[in-house]
Amino acid sequence: MSADESARRGTAREDTREEAHERVNRRWAEVLQETRVAQTGVQILFGFLLSVAFTSRFDRLGTFDTNVYVATVLLGAAATGALIAPVALHRLLTGERMKDDLVTVAGRLMVTGLVLLSLTISGTVLLILHVVLPDLLAEVFAGAILVWFALCWYGLPLYLKKRSARRARRTPEEPPGG
Repeated sequence: MSADESARRGTAREDTREEAHERVNRRWAEVLQETRVAQTGVQILFGFLLSVAFTSRFDRLGTFDTNVYVATVLLGAAATGALIAPVALHRLLTGERMKDDLVTVAGRLMVTGLVLLSLTISGTVLLILHVVLPDLLAEVFAGAILVWFALCWYGLPLYLKKRSARRARRTPEEPPGG
């Protein structure tokens, strides 16, 4: 047995020994930590977007750029709401013995927030590049950024999950205590 297989099996055994309440507490702590990371990025970006409307060049934006700006601000606001929601859930529902539900809902809100954040960032890239590059080139780059996020944030995790499932099917389970 290779070191990787041994480590995977060791982790699997540790996971089965973890009590249900320990697992949900660990998962909840992970969600809150992930939320902290994502919140910082979305709040900085949203603050930048809000300030754009007060610059001297904003009045010179054409209809397309203004529409992209409005859509991007709305997406940023929605992303902020989704990414901060787990904190509000935690604060309002602490002690209600709903942690399993909170972990599930918070995870879904995080994924939703990340989708909205990827759209917000792509919209911001489009808005900025549309000012400095020819229209089509700006749109291609903004689309490429959106594809990059899709690959990094969704495609890669799905690929790794499928690869892990294939490995698990090929690797016979070790008997308990072995």
